[in-house]
Amino acid sequence: MADSNDAPVGAEPTNLLLPSNKVDGTKVATRDGDALGSVYSFMINKRTGGATFAVLSLGGFLGIGKSYYPLPFELLSYDHVADGYVVTIDRRLLEGGPSWSNNAPDFNQAYADRVSSYYGVAPVDLSIA
Repeated sequence: MADSNDAPVGAEPTNLLLPSNKVDGTKVATRDGDALGSVYSFMINKRTGGATFAVLSLGGFLGIGKSYYPLPFELLSYDHVADGYVVTIDRRLLEGGPSWSNNAPDFNQAYADRVSSYYGVAPVDLSIA
């Protein structure tokens, strides 16, 4: 806990942990170092507290024409030098994957399975029980 002279616990990023409110807008690049987009949000597993999917924001200008791509979190790696994430798959694979522009889908088990299947990763059990 923090005392009256310290910042609240978890208020500042550490070397390994990043507060969820500071994730939005984090830069995302390709393996070659090319700018790709940014993190729009993480889909957090309510049971484990871990990020299961990252939703990336790509393209657009002044907020118009952006597309959103859900990606299994395991396909991202963190680059501490660039202070951003690196997509570990080919950009064309990502851009051909599940996405939306205006209306986000219901991120239910069926949609999560579709995303996992597209990227060839093990499905995640999203049941609460």
